Amino acid sequence: MDEIIFSAVGEQGIAVLFEQKISEETNGKIRFLMEKLRKRKEIREMIPAFCSLLVFYDCRKISYSRMKRILEKEAAGLLAVKSGQKKIHIIPVCYGDTFGEDIGYVSEYTGLKEEEIIRLHCGRDYLIYMLGFLPGFAYLGGLDERIFCPRLESPRTRIMAGSIGIGGEQTGIYPLDSPGGWRLIGKTPLRPYDVHRNPPILYKMGDYIRFQSVTRDEYDEISAKVEQGIYRHRYITQ
Repeated sequence: MDEIIFSAVGEQGIAVLFEQKISEETNGKIRFLMEKLRKRKEIREMIPAFCSLLVFYDCRKISYSRMKRILEKEAAGLLAVKSGQKKIHIIPVCYGDTFGEDIGYVSEYTGLKEEEIIRLHCGRDYLIYMLGFLPGFAYLGGLDERIFCPRLESPRTRIMAGSIGIGGEQTGIYPLDSPGGWRLIGKTPLRPYDVHRNPPILYKMGDYIRFQSVTRDEYDEISAKVEQGIYRHRYITQ
């Protein structure tokens, strides 16, 4: 097993630090550890990241040394999650034009035609490593290195909800109107986060996202159904 480091964070937190490498194996270990700890009443909150898990505990119920020993014991038997089935969320995206105003820049930077950028972006399933930054913002791994692209030098102050961007080696969906510095290449008519829906977020950590290119007419049709509350979000299992 790779060395795992335990580090105190304030008076009620312990950071569990894994190998500093973004990988599905490391993410699987983090999810496995979270599952083992989920029912412990001494733990108040767990915050996963790409290569670490931050555990907040109730110091009135358990001491730091006792909590650390529990984490060490659980980590000693740590295995990567071997998911029997992958849940893959199909996210329709209308690329380019007014929805993807930076796709021309991405094309120029990478030397690839826009059609090739879209093909590569839709050509794989992206693991959701964690959620954060905004409600429903998924940190995805696995972007094809041929379309890596630097962030904007000056972030935009407002990006429309549903926009799809590339930032460095990552890609993702802006679930809400927000500032942002990623290069925009398209937009989905879906609402990854809707406070009136149960559950509010379409997906969770450990699921996968597959982008699917749609035309502007298809985008408008889906958008109308989403607005009426009759669109059925698609996902498949493999």
